[in-house]
Amino acid sequence: MAAVAMSAGVAFSQGMSLGKSEFAGKLMKQSAATIAPAKFHNAAVSVRAAGYDEELVKTAKAIASPGRGILAMDESNATCGLRLASIGLENTEVNRQAYRQLLVGTPGLGEYVSGAILFEETLYQSTTDGNKMVDVLTQAGIVPGIKVDKGLVPLAGSNNESWCQGLDGLASRTAAYYKQGARFAKWRTVISIPNGPSELAVTEAAWGLARYAAISQDNGLVPIVEPEILLDGSHGIDRTLEVAQKVWSKVFFFLAENNVLFEGILLKPSMVTPGAECPERAAPEKVAEYTLTLLKRRVPPSVPGIMFLSGGQSEVEATLNLNAMNQSPNPWHVSFSYARALQNSVLKTWKGQPENVEAAQKALLVRAKANSLAQLGKYSAEGEAEEAKKGMFVKGYTY
Repeated sequence: MAAVAMSAGVAFSQGMSLGKSEFAGKLMKQSAATIAPAKFHNAAVSVRAAGYDEELVKTAKAIASPGRGILAMDESNATCGLRLASIGLENTEVNRQAYRQLLVGTPGLGEYVSGAILFEETLYQSTTDGNKMVDVLTQAGIVPGIKVDKGLVPLAGSNNESWCQGLDGLASRTAAYYKQGARFAKWRTVISIPNGPSELAVTEAAWGLARYAAISQDNGLVPIVEPEILLDGSHGIDRTLEVAQKVWSKVFFFLAENNVLFEGILLKPSMVTPGAECPERAAPEKVAEYTLTLLKRRVPPSVPGIMFLSGGQSEVEATLNLNAMNQSPNPWHVSFSYARALQNSVLKTWKGQPENVEAAQKALLVRAKANSLAQLGKYSAEGEAEEAKKGMFVKGYTY
């Protein structure tokens, strides 16, 4: 195993000085020849199925396009119910449909949003006019995506940590999602700093992500790889960086072992920030410095897009941090994949009232445009509403 780790390390150190395609080819060749141990691979079948490779690369590049990012609207029905309850609505399919229709039907959204992550219900849902939600998105130039994990459960043998379930039956599900119109997927697992993280939890998270990514690519879906470092805790920013480096090192090692095509994935990492309960806060410039340090040390340039999650930051804070990261050129498309940081103002404007739909859609465009500007490094928080500056961290938050 030591030789395996050394091989991976050599590949990554060499990759930082090579071009994207050259490094990808070198790493893929090495992963098949030297990294993957015999117990995982038959010698006669040393490469991943390549039927969708060209389409995967094209999809990933379309999502990672200048000035655009991802709208994460993949909350489970239970979590969507909590959002609706916050504005006094019952958790019914009709109300979930109304809210999701508001989001996907926002005129002009495709100018700022390149992809939308959906929950399974939404993928198969139609608008009240009878149009499929996926068709509404596609016509707006937005790539439909799908949440494929089955949620977090306690990880036996760990320090009260979690693991993400959903690999059973994933091949057939992703094939069906592709047929329904989805072109990318999302799998979220979490790492908790106050609880360790234990070696077991990090390994489980990395291996699960790698298996999911390989299965998704085999069925035509670009996998979003998302090991979220939770904001929970009072630790400082240096501790967050230390843990994130450990996690991402193992994630990319296992991605290579599973012959995942790096040009056909997207990453959805946490920004490197202090814990939510840390008394010492970090300015956007410091968050950018630490986060870019993490990316440069761990992520090969062949990966097309880094689509950050907001993780409970305020709408404005998440946008300011993204903007700071785009003040100089990056090897990747550094952008957003926000849920609450795009939707919070929308919900409070809508209030479940049909007459407020247009105003709520305008609120979504305001946030989408702000993050579009941040992706281009041109955002200013001037004129932002006080509501958009309020933090949304929830301790122990679940989806």
